[in-house]
Amino acid sequence: MSIISNSLKRIKPSPTIAVTQKARELKAAGNDVIALGAGEPDFDTPNNIKKAAVKAIRIGDTKYTPVDGTPAIKNAVIKKFKRENNLTYTSDQITVGTGGKQVLYNAFVATLNKGDEVIIPAPFWVSYPDMVLLAGGKPKFIKCGEEDGFKLTPTKLKKAITKKTKWIILNSPSNPTGAAYTKKEIINLGKVLLKNKNILILSDDIYEHVKFDNFKFFTIAQIKKLKDRTLTMNGVSKAYAMTGWRIGYAAGPKNIIAAIRKIQSQSTSNPSSISQAAAVEALNGTQSFIKKRAKSFSDRRNFVVNYLNSISGITCLMPKGAFYVFPSCKGLIGKKTKIKNDTDFVQKLLEKQNVAVVQGSAFGLDGYFRISYATSMKKLKIAMERIKLFCERLGQV
Repeated sequence: MSIISNSLKRIKPSPTIAVTQKARELKAAGNDVIALGAGEPDFDTPNNIKKAAVKAIRIGDTKYTPVDGTPAIKNAVIKKFKRENNLTYTSDQITVGTGGKQVLYNAFVATLNKGDEVIIPAPFWVSYPDMVLLAGGKPKFIKCGEEDGFKLTPTKLKKAITKKTKWIILNSPSNPTGAAYTKKEIINLGKVLLKNKNILILSDDIYEHVKFDNFKFFTIAQIKKLKDRTLTMNGVSKAYAMTGWRIGYAAGPKNIIAAIRKIQSQSTSNPSSISQAAAVEALNGTQSFIKKRAKSFSDRRNFVVNYLNSISGITCLMPKGAFYVFPSCKGLIGKKTKIKNDTDFVQKLLEKQNVAVVQGSAFGLDGYFRISYATSMKKLKIAMERIKLFCERLGQV
Protein backbone atom coordinates (compact mmCIF):
# COMPACT_ATOMS: atom_id res chain seq x y z
CA MET A 1 0.00 0.00 0.00
CA SER A 2 1.35 3.41 -1.00
CA ILE A 3 1.56 5.97 1.79
CA ILE A 4 1.62 8.96 -0.56
CA SER A 5 -1.59 9.95 -2.38
CA ASN A 6 -1.86 9.49 -6.14
CA SER A 7 -2.68 13.18 -6.59
CA LEU A 8 0.61 14.17 -4.96
CA LYS A 9 2.52 11.83 -7.25
CA ARG A 10 1.25 13.80 -10.25
CA ILE A 11 3.05 16.99 -9.25
CA LYS A 12 6.63 18.10 -8.63
CA PRO A 13 8.25 20.60 -6.26
CA SER A 14 8.38 24.21 -7.47
CA PRO A 15 11.52 24.62 -9.65
CA THR A 16 11.91 28.28 -8.65
CA ILE A 17 11.83 27.42 -4.96
CA ALA A 18 14.27 24.56 -5.60
CA VAL A 19 16.74 26.90 -7.31
CA THR A 20 16.44 29.45 -4.50
CA GLN A 21 17.01 26.77 -1.88
CA LYS A 22 20.05 25.41 -3.75
CA ALA A 23 21.51 28.93 -3.91
CA ARG A 24 20.98 29.36 -0.16
CA GLU A 25 22.73 26.07 0.55
CA LEU A 26 25.71 27.04 -1.61
CA LYS A 27 25.91 30.43 0.11
CA ALA A 28 25.80 28.76 3.51
CA ALA A 29 28.70 26.58 2.38
CA GLY A 30 30.75 29.69 1.67
CA ASN A 31 30.20 30.09 -2.06
CA ASP A 32 29.79 33.57 -3.54
CA VAL A 33 26.45 32.85 -5.20
CA ILE A 34 24.35 35.48 -6.95
CA ALA A 35 20.76 34.27 -6.83
CA LEU A 36 18.62 35.44 -9.74
CA GLY A 37 15.94 32.81 -9.30
CA ALA A 38 13.44 34.22 -6.82
CA GLY A 39 10.56 36.48 -7.84
CA GLU A 40 10.93 38.78 -4.87
CA PRO A 41 11.50 42.56 -4.86
CA ASP A 42 14.72 43.52 -3.07
CA PHE A 43 13.07 46.68 -1.71
CA ASP A 44 11.89 46.81 1.89
CA THR A 45 8.24 47.03 2.89
CA PRO A 46 7.40 50.77 3.21
CA ASN A 47 7.43 52.20 6.75
CA ASN A 48 3.78 53.28 6.78
CA ILE A 49 2.80 49.65 6.18
CA LYS A 50 5.13 48.38 8.90
CA LYS A 51 3.70 50.92 11.35
CA ALA A 52 0.17 49.70 10.61
CA ALA A 53 1.25 46.16 11.47
CA VAL A 54 2.91 47.28 14.71
CA LYS A 55 -0.22 49.20 15.67
CA ALA A 56 -2.34 46.12 15.04
CA ILE A 57 -0.14 44.15 17.44
CA ARG A 58 -0.23 46.86 20.11
CA ILE A 59 -4.01 47.19 20.10
CA GLY A 60 -4.50 43.45 20.25
CA ASP A 61 -5.63 42.89 16.69
CA THR A 62 -4.26 39.37 16.95
CA LYS A 63 -7.38 37.21 16.99
CA TYR A 64 -9.25 35.17 14.40
CA THR A 65 -10.88 37.20 11.66
CA PRO A 66 -13.62 36.29 9.19
CA VAL A 67 -12.40 33.37 7.08
CA ASP A 68 -11.74 35.29 3.87
CA GLY A 69 -10.83 38.72 5.17
CA THR A 70 -11.85 41.47 7.55
CA PRO A 71 -14.40 44.09 6.49
CA ALA A 72 -11.54 46.61 6.44
CA ILE A 73 -9.38 44.72 3.96
CA LYS A 74 -12.33 43.80 1.76
CA ASN A 75 -13.31 47.47 1.66
CA ALA A 76 -9.74 48.41 0.75
CA VAL A 77 -9.75 45.85 -2.10
CA ILE A 78 -13.11 47.17 -3.34
CA LYS A 79 -11.73 50.70 -3.38
CA LYS A 80 -8.59 49.55 -5.17
CA PHE A 81 -10.54 47.91 -8.00
CA LYS A 82 -12.74 50.99 -8.41
CA ARG A 83 -9.85 53.48 -8.23
CA GLU A 84 -7.40 51.69 -10.47
CA ASN A 85 -9.50 49.50 -12.76
CA ASN A 86 -12.94 51.17 -12.74
CA LEU A 87 -14.45 47.89 -11.57
CA THR A 88 -17.28 47.76 -9.03
CA TYR A 89 -17.58 44.89 -6.57
CA THR A 90 -19.43 44.16 -3.33
CA SER A 91 -17.98 42.48 -0.23
CA ASP A 92 -19.40 39.07 -1.14
CA GLN A 93 -17.47 39.23 -4.42
CA ILE A 94 -14.11 39.55 -2.63
CA THR A 95 -11.88 36.89 -1.10
CA VAL A 96 -8.61 37.39 0.77
CA GLY A 97 -6.17 34.53 1.24
CA THR A 98 -2.71 33.65 2.45
CA GLY A 99 -1.01 34.88 -0.71
CA GLY A 100 -2.20 34.89 -4.29
CA LYS A 101 -1.13 31.26 -4.64
CA GLN A 102 -3.70 30.13 -2.07
CA VAL A 103 -6.44 32.11 -3.79
CA LEU A 104 -5.68 30.40 -7.11
CA TYR A 105 -5.43 26.96 -5.55
CA ASN A 106 -8.72 27.45 -3.71
CA ALA A 107 -10.41 28.53 -6.93
CA PHE A 108 -9.32 25.38 -8.76
CA VAL A 109 -10.22 23.04 -5.90
CA ALA A 110 -13.61 24.71 -5.63
CA THR A 111 -14.49 24.45 -9.33
CA LEU A 112 -12.64 21.65 -11.11
CA ASN A 113 -13.95 18.14 -11.69
CA LYS A 114 -12.02 15.21 -13.13
CA GLY A 115 -11.32 15.81 -16.82
CA ASP A 116 -12.00 19.55 -16.76
CA GLU A 117 -9.41 21.34 -18.88
CA VAL A 118 -7.59 24.53 -17.94
CA ILE A 119 -5.93 26.41 -20.80
CA ILE A 120 -2.48 27.62 -19.76
CA PRO A 121 -0.42 29.72 -22.19
CA ALA A 122 3.25 28.72 -22.11
CA PRO A 123 5.62 30.00 -20.84
CA PHE A 124 3.69 29.95 -17.58
CA TRP A 125 4.23 30.46 -13.87
CA VAL A 126 5.46 27.09 -12.60
CA SER A 127 2.65 26.53 -10.09
CA TYR A 128 -0.32 26.78 -12.46
CA PRO A 129 -0.19 23.23 -13.88
CA ASP A 130 0.45 21.52 -10.55
CA MET A 131 -2.38 23.35 -8.83
CA VAL A 132 -4.71 22.25 -11.63
CA LEU A 133 -3.50 18.65 -11.30
CA LEU A 134 -3.96 18.64 -7.52
CA ALA A 135 -7.51 19.89 -8.01
CA GLY A 136 -8.26 17.01 -10.39
CA GLY A 137 -8.18 19.04 -13.60
CA LYS A 138 -6.13 18.70 -16.76
CA PRO A 139 -3.69 21.43 -17.84
CA LYS A 140 -3.84 22.18 -21.54
CA PHE A 141 -0.79 24.09 -22.72
CA ILE A 142 -0.60 26.51 -25.64
CA LYS A 143 2.95 27.31 -26.68
CA CYS A 144 3.35 31.05 -27.18
CA GLY A 145 6.78 31.50 -28.65
CA GLU A 146 9.18 34.36 -29.06
CA GLU A 147 7.69 35.10 -32.48
CA ASP A 148 4.42 36.04 -30.70
CA GLY A 149 6.19 38.00 -27.98
CA PHE A 150 5.42 35.08 -25.62
CA LYS A 151 1.73 36.03 -25.77
CA LEU A 152 -1.40 34.07 -26.60
CA THR A 153 -3.10 34.88 -29.90
CA PRO A 154 -6.85 34.63 -30.59
CA THR A 155 -6.20 32.00 -33.27
CA LYS A 156 -4.31 29.73 -30.89
CA LEU A 157 -6.90 30.25 -28.17
CA LYS A 158 -9.75 29.34 -30.50
CA LYS A 159 -8.02 26.11 -31.57
CA ALA A 160 -7.36 25.06 -27.97
CA ILE A 161 -10.94 25.34 -26.72
CA THR A 162 -12.89 22.11 -26.37
CA LYS A 163 -16.13 21.05 -24.69
CA LYS A 164 -14.06 20.20 -21.62
CA THR A 165 -12.52 23.67 -21.23
CA LYS A 166 -13.41 25.05 -17.79
CA TRP A 167 -10.87 27.85 -17.28
CA ILE A 168 -8.32 29.90 -19.13
CA ILE A 169 -5.47 31.59 -17.24
CA LEU A 170 -4.19 34.98 -18.34
CA ASN A 171 -1.16 36.52 -16.64
CA SER A 172 -0.13 40.05 -17.58
CA PRO A 173 2.53 41.29 -17.03
CA SER A 174 3.82 37.76 -17.15
CA ASN A 175 5.97 35.55 -15.04
CA PRO A 176 8.39 34.35 -16.47
CA THR A 177 8.72 36.57 -19.55
CA GLY A 178 7.56 40.03 -18.50
CA ALA A 179 5.32 40.10 -21.57
CA ALA A 180 2.26 42.32 -21.16
CA TYR A 181 -0.98 42.29 -23.14
CA THR A 182 -2.21 45.57 -24.58
CA LYS A 183 -5.84 46.60 -24.27
CA LYS A 184 -6.38 45.68 -27.92
CA GLU A 185 -4.84 42.23 -27.43
CA ILE A 186 -7.03 41.57 -24.38
CA ILE A 187 -10.14 42.68 -26.26
CA ASN A 188 -9.29 40.38 -29.19
CA LEU A 189 -8.89 37.42 -26.84
CA GLY A 190 -12.15 38.48 -25.21
CA LYS A 191 -13.96 38.23 -28.54
CA VAL A 192 -13.09 34.53 -28.69
CA LEU A 193 -14.24 34.00 -25.11
CA LEU A 194 -17.50 35.86 -25.70
CA LYS A 195 -18.37 33.15 -28.22
CA ASN A 196 -17.60 30.43 -25.66
CA LYS A 197 -19.88 31.37 -22.79
CA ASN A 198 -19.16 28.46 -20.44
CA ILE A 199 -15.47 29.21 -19.98
CA LEU A 200 -14.29 30.85 -16.77
CA ILE A 201 -11.39 33.32 -16.89
CA LEU A 202 -8.68 33.60 -14.28
CA SER A 203 -6.75 36.84 -14.61
CA ASP A 204 -3.50 36.87 -12.62
CA ASP A 205 -2.71 40.58 -12.22
CA ILE A 206 -0.07 40.30 -9.50
CA TYR A 207 2.47 42.36 -11.51
CA GLU A 208 -0.03 45.08 -12.42
CA HIS A 209 2.11 47.89 -11.00
CA VAL A 210 5.48 46.66 -12.25
CA LYS A 211 5.24 48.05 -15.76
CA PHE A 212 7.49 50.16 -17.98
CA ASP A 213 7.66 52.50 -20.97
CA ASN A 214 4.28 54.11 -20.17
CA PHE A 215 2.55 50.78 -20.72
CA LYS A 216 -1.17 51.07 -19.93
CA PHE A 217 -2.47 48.14 -17.91
CA PHE A 218 -5.83 46.63 -18.86
CA THR A 219 -7.48 43.62 -17.24
CA ILE A 220 -10.04 41.40 -18.95
CA ALA A 221 -12.75 41.97 -16.30
CA GLN A 222 -12.97 45.50 -17.70
CA ILE A 223 -14.80 43.95 -20.65
CA LYS A 224 -18.30 44.23 -19.18
CA LYS A 225 -19.73 41.08 -20.77
CA LEU A 226 -16.87 38.99 -19.36
CA LYS A 227 -16.73 40.42 -15.84
CA ASP A 228 -19.33 38.02 -14.42
CA ARG A 229 -17.22 34.97 -15.28
CA THR A 230 -13.80 36.40 -14.48
CA LEU A 231 -11.88 35.86 -11.27
CA THR A 232 -9.27 38.63 -10.99
CA MET A 233 -6.42 37.77 -8.63
CA ASN A 234 -3.97 40.29 -7.23
CA GLY A 235 -2.05 40.91 -4.02
CA VAL A 236 0.37 43.09 -2.12
CA SER A 237 3.53 41.00 -2.52
CA LYS A 238 5.10 42.53 -5.63
CA ALA A 239 3.97 46.17 -5.75
CA TYR A 240 4.42 46.73 -2.01
CA ALA A 241 7.40 44.41 -1.39
CA MET A 242 5.33 42.30 1.01
CA THR A 243 6.13 38.76 -0.16
CA GLY A 244 6.55 37.41 3.37
CA TRP A 245 3.36 38.99 4.66
CA ARG A 246 1.32 36.51 2.56
CA ILE A 247 -1.74 38.44 1.46
CA GLY A 248 -3.46 37.84 -1.85
CA TYR A 249 -6.97 38.71 -2.91
CA ALA A 250 -9.43 38.21 -5.73
CA ALA A 251 -12.71 39.57 -7.03
CA GLY A 252 -15.22 37.58 -8.99
CA PRO A 253 -18.62 35.88 -9.19
CA LYS A 254 -20.39 35.44 -5.86
CA ASN A 255 -20.81 31.68 -6.24
CA ILE A 256 -17.09 31.14 -6.87
CA ILE A 257 -16.13 33.44 -4.01
CA ALA A 258 -18.48 31.54 -1.68
CA ALA A 259 -16.95 28.23 -2.80
CA ILE A 260 -13.44 29.56 -2.18
CA ARG A 261 -14.55 30.70 1.30
CA LYS A 262 -15.82 27.18 2.02
CA ILE A 263 -12.50 25.61 0.98
CA GLN A 264 -10.54 28.11 3.05
CA SER A 265 -12.73 27.55 6.10
CA GLN A 266 -11.61 23.90 6.15
CA SER A 267 -7.94 24.51 5.38
CA THR A 268 -6.13 27.58 6.70
CA SER A 269 -9.06 29.72 7.87
CA ASN A 270 -8.22 33.44 7.87
CA PRO A 271 -4.94 35.02 6.74
CA SER A 272 -2.85 36.61 9.50
CA SER A 273 -4.79 39.40 11.20
CA ILE A 274 -1.63 41.49 11.41
CA SER A 275 -0.83 41.05 7.72
CA GLN A 276 -4.38 42.02 6.84
CA ALA A 277 -4.03 45.26 8.82
CA ALA A 278 -0.77 45.98 7.00
CA ALA A 279 -2.37 45.27 3.63
CA VAL A 280 -5.19 47.71 4.39
CA GLU A 281 -2.61 50.45 4.81
CA ALA A 282 -0.79 49.30 1.66
CA LEU A 283 -3.93 49.59 -0.46
CA ASN A 284 -5.34 52.74 1.17
CA GLY A 285 -2.09 54.58 1.90
CA THR A 286 0.35 56.46 -0.31
CA GLN A 287 1.12 54.88 -3.65
CA SER A 288 3.84 57.35 -4.62
CA PHE A 289 6.75 54.94 -4.17
CA ILE A 290 5.37 52.44 -6.70
CA LYS A 291 6.37 54.45 -9.77
CA LYS A 292 9.80 55.20 -8.28
CA ARG A 293 10.46 51.53 -7.73
CA ALA A 294 9.16 50.66 -11.19
CA LYS A 295 11.68 53.15 -12.60
CA SER A 296 14.46 51.35 -10.74
CA PHE A 297 13.28 48.02 -12.14
CA SER A 298 13.15 49.58 -15.61
CA ASP A 299 16.78 50.71 -15.35
CA ARG A 300 17.83 47.22 -14.31
CA ARG A 301 15.81 45.67 -17.11
CA ASN A 302 17.49 47.90 -19.69
CA PHE A 303 20.94 47.02 -18.41
CA VAL A 304 20.30 43.27 -18.26
CA VAL A 305 18.63 42.99 -21.67
CA ASN A 306 21.29 45.06 -23.42
CA TYR A 307 24.08 43.09 -21.76
CA LEU A 308 22.54 39.71 -22.59
CA ASN A 309 22.09 40.66 -26.24
CA SER A 310 25.80 41.48 -26.40
CA ILE A 311 26.70 37.89 -25.46
CA SER A 312 27.27 35.59 -28.43
CA GLY A 313 24.68 32.79 -28.48
CA ILE A 314 22.12 34.59 -26.30
CA THR A 315 19.17 36.71 -27.43
CA CYS A 316 16.62 38.45 -25.22
CA LEU A 317 13.38 40.35 -25.84
CA MET A 318 12.70 43.60 -24.00
CA PRO A 319 9.74 42.97 -21.62
CA LYS A 320 7.08 45.53 -20.71
CA GLY A 321 6.59 44.52 -17.10
CA ALA A 322 7.31 42.32 -14.06
CA PHE A 323 10.96 41.95 -13.06
CA TYR A 324 12.03 39.05 -15.23
CA VAL A 325 13.72 38.53 -18.55
CA PHE A 326 13.49 35.30 -20.52
CA PRO A 327 16.55 35.02 -22.75
CA SER A 328 17.14 32.26 -25.28
CA CYS A 329 20.19 30.04 -24.88
CA LYS A 330 19.40 27.98 -27.99
CA GLY A 331 22.49 29.35 -29.70
CA LEU A 332 24.64 27.71 -27.04
CA ILE A 333 23.09 24.24 -27.09
CA GLY A 334 24.88 21.58 -29.13
CA LYS A 335 27.88 19.34 -29.58
CA LYS A 336 30.37 22.19 -29.77
CA THR A 337 29.47 23.47 -26.30
CA LYS A 338 28.47 20.11 -24.75
CA ILE A 339 25.36 21.84 -23.39
CA LYS A 340 22.47 19.43 -23.98
CA ASN A 341 19.51 21.62 -23.04
CA ASP A 342 18.44 24.60 -20.93
CA THR A 343 18.51 22.58 -17.70
CA ASP A 344 22.09 21.60 -18.43
CA PHE A 345 22.88 25.27 -19.13
CA VAL A 346 21.56 26.58 -15.80
CA GLN A 347 23.08 23.75 -13.77
CA LYS A 348 26.53 24.32 -15.23
CA LEU A 349 26.16 28.10 -14.87
CA LEU A 350 25.56 27.63 -11.15
CA GLU A 351 28.36 25.09 -10.86
CA LYS A 352 30.98 27.05 -12.80
CA GLN A 353 30.09 30.70 -12.10
CA ASN A 354 27.86 30.68 -9.00
CA VAL A 355 24.92 32.35 -10.76
CA ALA A 356 21.50 30.85 -10.05
CA VAL A 357 18.80 31.19 -12.71
CA VAL A 358 15.84 28.96 -13.69
CA GLN A 359 15.59 26.82 -16.82
CA GLY A 360 12.90 27.72 -19.36
CA SER A 361 11.60 24.15 -19.48
CA ALA A 362 10.32 24.64 -15.92
CA PHE A 363 7.98 27.27 -17.37
CA GLY A 364 6.92 25.14 -20.33
CA LEU A 365 9.29 26.42 -23.03
CA ASP A 366 12.61 24.75 -23.75
CA GLY A 367 15.75 26.58 -24.79
CA TYR A 368 15.35 29.59 -22.50
CA PHE A 369 16.15 30.61 -18.94
CA ARG A 370 14.60 33.10 -16.55
CA ILE A 371 16.49 35.83 -14.77
CA SER A 372 14.93 37.81 -11.95
CA TYR A 373 16.52 41.25 -11.88
CA ALA A 374 14.87 42.13 -8.56
CA THR A 375 18.28 42.65 -6.99
CA SER A 376 20.87 45.41 -6.81
CA MET A 377 22.53 46.81 -9.91
CA LYS A 378 25.87 45.95 -8.34
CA LYS A 379 24.98 42.25 -8.18
CA LEU A 380 23.45 42.33 -11.66
CA LYS A 381 26.66 43.72 -13.13
CA ILE A 382 28.72 40.96 -11.54
CA ALA A 383 26.19 38.33 -12.60
CA MET A 384 26.19 39.50 -16.23
CA GLU A 385 29.99 39.42 -16.31
CA ARG A 386 29.92 35.87 -14.96
CA ILE A 387 27.29 34.76 -17.49
CA LYS A 388 29.33 36.23 -20.33
CA LEU A 389 32.49 34.50 -19.10
CA PHE A 390 30.60 31.21 -18.75
CA CYS A 391 29.26 31.45 -22.31
CA GLU A 392 32.69 32.29 -23.71
CA ARG A 393 34.20 29.24 -22.01
CA LEU A 394 31.43 26.78 -22.92
CA GLY A 395 33.71 24.80 -25.21
CA GLN A 396 35.71 23.91 -22.12
CA VAL A 397 32.74 22.86 -19.97
